[in-house]
Amino acid sequence: MDDFQRRISADSTIGITSTSTSPSTPTPVTEAVLPGIVEPDGIQVRTRPARPAGPGQVVLAMEAAGISFAEQQMRRGKYYDQPPFPFVPGYDLVGRAVEAGEGVHGGLLGRRFAVLTKTGAWASHVTVDAGDLTEVPDAVDSADAETFVVNGITAWQMLHRLAKVRPGHTVLVHGANGGVGSTLVQLARIAGAQVVGTASAKHHDAVRALGAVPVDYRAPDMDAQLRAHAPQGYDAVFDHVGGEGIVASYRLLAAKGTLVSYGSASTRDVEGSSKAPVLKLLARLALWNALPSGKGAHFYNIWAGRRRLATFRAKLHSDLAQVLALLADGRLIPQVAARIPLTEVGKAVRLAESGTVVGKVVLVP
Repeated sequence: MDDFQRRISADSTIGITSTSTSPSTPTPVTEAVLPGIVEPDGIQVRTRPARPAGPGQVVLAMEAAGISFAEQQMRRGKYYDQPPFPFVPGYDLVGRAVEAGEGVHGGLLGRRFAVLTKTGAWASHVTVDAGDLTEVPDAVDSADAETFVVNGITAWQMLHRLAKVRPGHTVLVHGANGGVGSTLVQLARIAGAQVVGTASAKHHDAVRALGAVPVDYRAPDMDAQLRAHAPQGYDAVFDHVGGEGIVASYRLLAAKGTLVSYGSASTRDVEGSSKAPVLKLLARLALWNALPSGKGAHFYNIWAGRRRLATFRAKLHSDLAQVLALLADGRLIPQVAARIPLTEVGKAVRLAESGTVVGKVVLVP
């Protein structure tokens, strides 16, 4: 538990309370609502009355919220455990605390925090549990920080907690121009690994600038090129594509290499059950792990372990704090593809899904 979390816990124990810094008539909340399976332009921008923070809660005025692949799946009704329509999407955000509920120290007010929400972040004001907050360094821009919340936690945990990448390793990152992919490339290079990254040819300069060797995923001889860069196999392969391509990723591993799967982008537009592709993927990984090959195969779920909430939060805060510290030190380069107002959410989602950008599209107030 970091110092910030200790302060929250201690203050909650002695019952220190605070009230909102908002005026007596709260500003209405603006939010983007997914009414059902719709095109990006069908996402609705609505306003509603503000709700007060409950015990142990904080209201954040959103300064930046991201558009991740998860929301792209939710729009299609394809995310594994999304809530029923209608709902407000938004996997993560950076915001400034403007109201604190009973049991939360008033010293949090006015400070900036990052938080994972899974849903609900596409709004001008978002109510969250104080225990889920991680403070953002003063020197870091909110949109820059936002690109490393879900992406940074995901990349850090896959790299260090699952694959345990070390100096001298060679790793393969599929989708190296994307939000998670570009973060993986940078963190792997900081860890001392050599990185090969797949991306379309138009993004090769950007991937190269991050420190990876680019390979065109559309090339008919892609597998041969990938093998040429790691003749003994890769120590780790990070795959967000899923589908049948996961077999090729597994075969590219070194004798004791680790495959980390964290999505099924190839099945995003496939009709049918949202759960079937994930269940098939999990079954395949389990089968590989049962083989006496020495290779490891994992499916990464950022919410795994939340039932043990204190441990889950401690790992999340520790990992995100390290990522944000690297950003503040200038060792991580944020990949902000665009900053688009929340009221233009349809335009922002369409751009994020276009395949034309490097990094992450960020919603701003």
